[in-house]
Amino acid sequence: MALASKLYERGKLSLGQAASLAGYSKETFMELLADYGVAVINYSPDELEDDIKNAEKYSL
Repeated sequence: MALASKLYERGKLSLGQAASLAGYSKETFMELLADYGVAVINYSPDELEDDIKNAEKYSL
């Protein structure tokens, strides 16, 4: 689990790949990530800013 969570955090494995490596379903793996201090959604500051701008642009 520690290896899978670290590889997921670094973007080396997808969520499904990391869950499989750890031997868990995706849902269980997502729940366990919190125990390792790993966020399920890992946006860079630039990606987050772009998403916010897009949301503002297309909001009603």
